[in-house]
Amino acid sequence: MSESTALFEERYRQVYDEELRGLERRCEHDPTCGVDELKGVLKALYVREGNDLEGRGQLQDAALSATIAAYEHFIEDKKKDGAAPQA
Repeated sequence: MSESTALFEERYRQVYDEELRGLERRCEHDPTCGVDELKGVLKALYVREGNDLEGRGQLQDAALSATIAAYEHFIEDKKKDGAAPQA
């Protein structure tokens, strides 16, 4: 594994773990935090991922991909836990 690949993977894992911890804290302390709200944020992240006219660079792409993956994972876990969607 090249040094740059290791750097991107390390950044991905760091951001992914931080996002999951942040989402857990948010939902513990914010009663309005529900699956629908999180899906809205995820939708905005997808748009941001597609809007890369000037180029973020590989490190920022890794961070954004990790953020998206964390949201997807967290939302699926919330659905499995039977979290009621917000109206």
